[in-house]
Amino acid sequence: MTAEPNQRPWIAAALADARRRTLSLVSDLRDDQWSVPLLEIINPPLWEIGHVAYFAEYWTLRRLYGHAPIVTAGDALYDSARIPHDLRWSLPLPSREETYAFLERQLAASLERFAAPSQPKEADYFYRLALHHEDMHGEALIYTRQTLSYGQPEIALYDRMEPGALVGDAAIPGGHYGIGARPDDGFVFDNEKWFHEVEVRPFSIARAPVTNAEYLAFVEDGGYENQTHWSLDGWAWRTAADAHRPVYWQGDGRRPLRRHFDRIVELRPHEPVCHVNLFEADAYCRWAGRRLPTEPEWEIAAAGSNRRRYAWGEETATPERANLDSWYGDVCDVGAFAGGESPFGCRQMIGNVWEWTSTPFEPYPGFAPDPYKEYSEPWFGDHFVLRGGAWSTRARLVTTRWRNFYRPHRRDVVAGFRTCAPR
Repeated sequence: MTAEPNQRPWIAAALADARRRTLSLVSDLRDDQWSVPLLEIINPPLWEIGHVAYFAEYWTLRRLYGHAPIVTAGDALYDSARIPHDLRWSLPLPSREETYAFLERQLAASLERFAAPSQPKEADYFYRLALHHEDMHGEALIYTRQTLSYGQPEIALYDRMEPGALVGDAAIPGGHYGIGARPDDGFVFDNEKWFHEVEVRPFSIARAPVTNAEYLAFVEDGGYENQTHWSLDGWAWRTAADAHRPVYWQGDGRRPLRRHFDRIVELRPHEPVCHVNLFEADAYCRWAGRRLPTEPEWEIAAAGSNRRRYAWGEETATPERANLDSWYGDVCDVGAFAGGESPFGCRQMIGNVWEWTSTPFEPYPGFAPDPYKEYSEPWFGDHFVLRGGAWSTRARLVTTRWRNFYRPHRRDVVAGFRTCAPR
């Protein structure tokens, strides 16, 4: 079976769009900003953009068509499965101009081969894999710019929305629900496979994520200094990190502020708290007498019993429904995007902030790795699941079933959380 002809123009256009986004996230960097400190949570930008081109070249040109490597030493420079993270700072990488030329040659060659009428049966899959891989690295570059206090990328199209708060819980009936992907759902990652039934007890989940105002009450009540609110691992992290508030919060209690890229902005009360890790989310829940949703609970609240692709239905995301694709350049108030509510009345389950769940990242029943074996399997066990996407996530990437995963100490992710009533 060849790639569906009506899909190829969309995939080709999306690949070109993804490459424009990648370049826009680094093209304004000064010479000195390309040299970054060795940190666990980022990659050197020069390595990262070269890796994006290498990955696309490997899976489209080399895997599908037997194309010779464009960069002879590419495997030794850009293969993330073979090159330890910390080694990426000392590799003999090509110059910036040579790296840009690599990106240009790879994309042109990939699109030229994909335009041919006859395609290998796996072409559609591998081109989509390259596309979404680049989308994910684009989001990682946004995290890098935030981590390093670089300027906000000039990619927002709309002014932020400030309609205020959204309070209350949605009551979800107990019963048997299906989660995960079906074979007819189109492109899916291996950790989404396959659809299976779960049984849940009735539960109540917040209609909106926890806000800055709500989280500020926890901070001002001494939440970071009271060990009773923290798990053993969480308290060990808090102590080692000397954390007393979310990582980008600044200012005194009279005028709370936060750093957004290279600017200091007001801590707006009705926006979702952001850049908090799983330990912080769990500690807030303990203080508030709440809990984090499990991964199945989150998906059920977002997709309903009819397994909506998006919280609002099957139609693709728009700026009226969700805060994705950097359309707004930052988080918006939790009361925004009424048109994006889930079947149970939960808002912003797609977009605004990634949302932590209490579920460790593990395979679904019957899991088998896809050809890109390093995508999921190495991370089972010590990562936790996040759902829903953020303002920094490409709209074409996220669905109600899409599983993101990070280690619980990560604060650089555009992540917040919503809570459930205790069982």
